[in-house]
Amino acid sequence: MIPRNEFKQRRKRLMRLMPKGSVAIIASAAPSIRNRDVEYPFRQDSDFYYLTGFNEHDSIAVLAPGRKQGEYVVFCREHDEKLAVWVGRNAGLEGAREGYGADEALPIGELQKALPDLIENRERVYFAIGRDDDLDRHVMAAVNAVRAKARAGVRAPFEFVALEHLLHELRLVKSTAEIKTMRRAAEVSVAAHKRAMRACRPGRYEYEIEAELVHEFTRHGLRSQAYPCIVAGGENACVLHYTDNRDPLRDGDLLLIDAGAEHDNYAADITRTFPVNGRFSDPQRSLYELVLEAQMAAIKSVKPGNHWNDPHDTAVRVLTKGLVSLGLLEGKVNALIKDEAYKRFYMHRTGHWLGMDVHDVGDYRTDDAWRPFEPGMVLTVEPGLYVPADCTDVDPRWRGIGIRIEDDVLVTEKGHEVLTGAAPKAVDEIEAFMHS
Repeated sequence: MIPRNEFKQRRKRLMRLMPKGSVAIIASAAPSIRNRDVEYPFRQDSDFYYLTGFNEHDSIAVLAPGRKQGEYVVFCREHDEKLAVWVGRNAGLEGAREGYGADEALPIGELQKALPDLIENRERVYFAIGRDDDLDRHVMAAVNAVRAKARAGVRAPFEFVALEHLLHELRLVKSTAEIKTMRRAAEVSVAAHKRAMRACRPGRYEYEIEAELVHEFTRHGLRSQAYPCIVAGGENACVLHYTDNRDPLRDGDLLLIDAGAEHDNYAADITRTFPVNGRFSDPQRSLYELVLEAQMAAIKSVKPGNHWNDPHDTAVRVLTKGLVSLGLLEGKVNALIKDEAYKRFYMHRTGHWLGMDVHDVGDYRTDDAWRPFEPGMVLTVEPGLYVPADCTDVDPRWRGIGIRIEDDVLVTEKGHEVLTGAAPKAVDEIEAFMHS
């Protein structure tokens, strides 16, 4: 769990970044209806949770640097004993103050009345412009209410700034507590992938393996998946975001699993590909070892001083060279890379930032150049190769093979650490593990 004091420090860091005369307004996530009067399990907005640790809907946080009555104001639901019988207790105003560090807590129903006072005589308002229609309306209504008092000498904000510009820079570099939380998500996710390998055999269904993954997440107390599990047997692995998970597993096919648990709103993201029957065929082994070589080389390039695109460039070169050696591409390696000929078999990037969102926030380019790695950043490294079954102009032995290998990598002071490295991925290691 992230310590409560860390949320306070995050708010202070954000307020220090805000120019004098600013105020920030952050909204919680809203409940989402699954069908009729049944809701999906609630998942808090990542930005809101990052700053507050407050895991309730119908909430607004306001950061008003320099405000004498308190810089951190929360609007939330009051506690209702009758409603608690049906849905459980909520924090209420007292809980928002005592448990979550709010300087002042007000009923969410008073937002329209109280918000103008919080933004008057402020020059700029930071909020998620255009992302939340309700928040947009609340902010504009408050601004117009302040404008109406102009003759009384009250000034309204005249500048509106996307909060993400500041907040997502803070989220990109993880603290010690965040890394500890992500380690736990990675640890449980590794255990789930191992469980799936043990359970896999010809004749089982993709959804049965998905059940093994979810069971392992849940039995460790991680009840949320970071994203829907991809359990793709055979040619289904050539569909990058395949989630039907309904087909039988066939003897002689590979199984690609892309799955990760979420712990305290922080994600893990692992992909492993292995043979359904526990033994790689020669063509499968050739393609798999090429992807693994590309991944290992890409991971090696993750270190301070290198740049975001270095792992991708490294993986592309290894894969292109290998595809030429295997006869899947023809030509000079440099020319094939320049012409992006590899994209026929490798069409996605080699990774993404990882954190509270599985595709986490943070710019990939700064000052019109690829961003340099810094200690505390966490990213995935996930090269792959995909040869669809209908790829009739290649040797039949390659057709229908989809492979991806993905790990979560922390940038450290001296290089990197693979948080998910305990999940088997070498050919001999996988085969030995599946037959143990």
